[in-house]
Amino acid sequence: MTPVPDRYRGVWARRLLETPQQRDESSFVRWLQTRLWHADLRIPAMAPGTDALLQLASQQGFCGVTQVAHQASGEVCTWQRRLDFQPPRADVDAGLMVFETPERVIETGVHAPYLEIWERLSDSTGRFIALAGLNEAGGDMQERFLVAGRYAMHVRPRRLDWPPGTQAGQTLLDVMAGHPDMAQDLLDFEISFGTLEAGQWTIEQSTLPALNGACLPFAVARAKAKPAEVSCPGLGELWQVLDWAGQEVLV
Repeated sequence: MTPVPDRYRGVWARRLLETPQQRDESSFVRWLQTRLWHADLRIPAMAPGTDALLQLASQQGFCGVTQVAHQASGEVCTWQRRLDFQPPRADVDAGLMVFETPERVIETGVHAPYLEIWERLSDSTGRFIALAGLNEAGGDMQERFLVAGRYAMHVRPRRLDWPPGTQAGQTLLDVMAGHPDMAQDLLDFEISFGTLEAGQWTIEQSTLPALNGACLPFAVARAKAKPAEVSCPGLGELWQVLDWAGQEVLV
């Protein structure tokens, strides 16, 4: 695949979402983009007293590879979701991108009417890493750890498949309503965003609220032609390098 242009790389904070139904300036939304891979976390702002199950099921997040193409309408960015907190979309996730400045981009929907304003976080460039977690036999566990500058995101999908009958375009809340006995397992999908500094992985926001604020020792090293080795509580040790631009040892 072709790497995305440099201007897309880093961590982007969404400042505004406008659709025909809503205007959102308060949800916590972060999009981390390496040369090929992305991870996205969206924690909605809920009114006090909102049911906890509803709040958890309303979260969004996904991970996959990104493509940027020039079309007649302009520059279109497509996020190919390989892991998704919510059920599969009914359409392709693609946006028309217009950079107002190098640090601010306006996204408008290609397949749905919406507008999003993104601003790149400082210190989110300079190094880009994407890792895939491996099991003892070297197989892909579908777990991802992405780094952009001083920021990182960990994505660990749920262990079960979607229940039979799940349709594209449904929400997780819809699926849980039809399978209440599976609710906790369906919610067991981690997407955590935070910082890597001085040998510490500090989680700012996660789809698993118990992880918010966690501060864990962290280090990752890469040896040529071998899996990267990660040292961090709660993470596997061996990881395949999907993308690496930066120093060989990261602490």
